Amino acid sequence: MNVAERSTPPGRSGRPGPPANPASPLTHLDLLEAEAAHIFREVAGEFDRSTLLFSGGKDSIVMLHVALKAFAPEGLPFSLLHVDTGHNFPEVLAYRDRTVEQHGLRLDVASVQSYIDEGVLSERPDGTRNPLQTVPLLDAIREGRFGAVFGGGRRDEEKARAKERVFSLRDEFGTWEPRRQRPELWQLYNGHHRPDEHFRVFPLSNWTELDVWQYIEREGIELPEIYFAHWRKVFRRDGMWLAPGEWGGPRNEESVYERQVRYRTVGDMSCTGAVESSASTVAEVIAEIAASRVTERGASRADDRMSEAAMEDRKREGYF
Repeated sequence: MNVAERSTPPGRSGRPGPPANPASPLTHLDLLEAEAAHIFREVAGEFDRSTLLFSGGKDSIVMLHVALKAFAPEGLPFSLLHVDTGHNFPEVLAYRDRTVEQHGLRLDVASVQSYIDEGVLSERPDGTRNPLQTVPLLDAIREGRFGAVFGGGRRDEEKARAKERVFSLRDEFGTWEPRRQRPELWQLYNGHHRPDEHFRVFPLSNWTELDVWQYIEREGIELPEIYFAHWRKVFRRDGMWLAPGEWGGPRNEESVYERQVRYRTVGDMSCTGAVESSASTVAEVIAEIAASRVTERGASRADDRMSEAAMEDRKREGYF
């Protein structure tokens, strides 16, 4: 995207506003947006079928926003996919459905609960369903014949994700093998793959959590209320504030409190922790993140604490 292509954020229709002043200097957010838009267009040009993972979380929201701008005034050339654990936050699911309807998009939902009901998967003793997403995800990719699947992963989140290429090759079993990843010099991406292989593509690879929030502020992007400070019933487990729910929390010895919290990342309720916060606006969240020395996943994701290589192990099995 060059300077002449820059435009103001799309409105509810997803169409761009009037061109920006071509004399204004490019900011780091302009460059990150341009890189992400380039990646979306590369995939659209190289692959017959692709899909974007959309959960209603902030990274997938920003990813969708950039994609809508990248292809405006036309619609998206791909569908959306959500692997629903059945333990998602209601506020996030409501946002997901509202956004899909607003932009007239197609959303496919792969349900972990359906796999449990059919006996294909079994509940874990700890109640978390994040590790159970892999099988429904891989089945959805095979059934959809997707050559590329967009994910909102960023390299600053976690050390295993820091190893990712933008175009991450996966074999016929969905396995991530670091030695098979390809160099990506000068933003040149090699999308060649065998018929039974596919790519996970990460347009936000080079963004940080702070970049995401600054972009949200600049673009005026709406988010689920869960990302801002609110009073919520929570209980303490392993140093994290978790939300009570049907997944198995709290236990008998765990007391429920009401705290003013917000969520830095969202996922399965059983492993996504809240942080105590009074940040109720985007500007206040940005100030809070700028002062933080702990990544969002390190601060609030119990599934990443299962072992030193928890994320990398899941990636090798086919998880994002």
